[in-house]
Amino acid sequence: MENQINIFDTTLRDGEQSPGFSMNKSEKLRMALQLERLNVDVMEAGFPIASDGDYETVKEIGKKIKGSTVAALARTATLDIERAASALEHAARPRIHTFIATSDIHMKFKLKKSREEVIEAAARAVELACSYYDDVEFSAEDASRSDPEFLYEIFETVIDAGANVINVPDTVGYALPWEYGRLIANIRKNVPNIDKAVISVHCHNDLGLAVANSLEAIRNGAQQVECTINGIGERAGNASLEELVMAIATRQNDFRLSTNIKTEEICASSRLLAEITGHGVQPNKAIVGANAFAHEAGIHQHGVLNNPLTYEIMTPESVGLSCNRIVLGKHSGRFALGKKLESLGYKLNKDELNQVYIRFTTLADEKKVVDENDLRMLLSEVIEYKKVSGDSTVSQA
Repeated sequence: MENQINIFDTTLRDGEQSPGFSMNKSEKLRMALQLERLNVDVMEAGFPIASDGDYETVKEIGKKIKGSTVAALARTATLDIERAASALEHAARPRIHTFIATSDIHMKFKLKKSREEVIEAAARAVELACSYYDDVEFSAEDASRSDPEFLYEIFETVIDAGANVINVPDTVGYALPWEYGRLIANIRKNVPNIDKAVISVHCHNDLGLAVANSLEAIRNGAQQVECTINGIGERAGNASLEELVMAIATRQNDFRLSTNIKTEEICASSRLLAEITGHGVQPNKAIVGANAFAHEAGIHQHGVLNNPLTYEIMTPESVGLSCNRIVLGKHSGRFALGKKLESLGYKLNKDELNQVYIRFTTLADEKKVVDENDLRMLLSEVIEYKKVSGDSTVSQA
């Protein structure tokens, strides 16, 4: 569909390459099954040539996953392509994803190849991959620092060789949104056979712009976005799946696009990855952070308790949470305190609430968060005060 953005999840490949985030075979399989529940269009299961373990893992994931396309990464070397093809032999929907660097700095210092040699290697690899499977993706590594004219040439060549997806990576997170969007627009304009392939993007977060660059690429015609759960990946990570998907979902009037993602599975996916890797997300992480739907400031709490739309642009339920969270701390006001006490079953008049609130603010200055046990203790102080003064009116509903 023209208005459909394909989500290519590379948590199991690029994400796992992040230092300290490696996963064994059983952990990868657990994560792959959750990604299938999340309904990603493509999951990149690994790099089969890298090790026997990765080869076996890709093979096992290919056997188990039926709903999503399973991709295996390969360099343009013949052995890489053959290894990837073998690992995917049982996959219901296999894709070989082959890549080679196209920037002058990479070709000169890493590959030590000329432009002609790189084009020849890319075409040969795509042709070989297509002899195994119909679904073949080609990536021009470091595309955002490559000569655009060279990109147009190599993309035209690999599409002629059979690639049905061409990927334009911002491999080192160098691009700015407006220039990256312009690059995608110019690829659409200057690659004669581009209508025969899907344009994909793969952005890294070295300047904190991976999601912004991906969204700008979508606005300029990209049809597939490569991303990871919790934004994990090499160095500063990849574009965050949850942020991309919810930006598209929340700003429908602007994008007029959709994804196949079951957004209610987003938080479950984030938590599983954190459990498997032992690395949680920072509390202020968009969408899946502990504070993403938490409110402590009194003004915010008052608004949210009256109507969540005052401070929440999406519902907690839409990403798999049961509700938002009102946090009682030194920034909270009487309104939120009173609502919390009501939820605990206590009815207080205005004077009683004021007395509890005075004690609450003193305690909140000492503690970061005031919990339910603290509130019951504060209530007991007020009740005891009322008994001593002979006017006990605090009641439990």
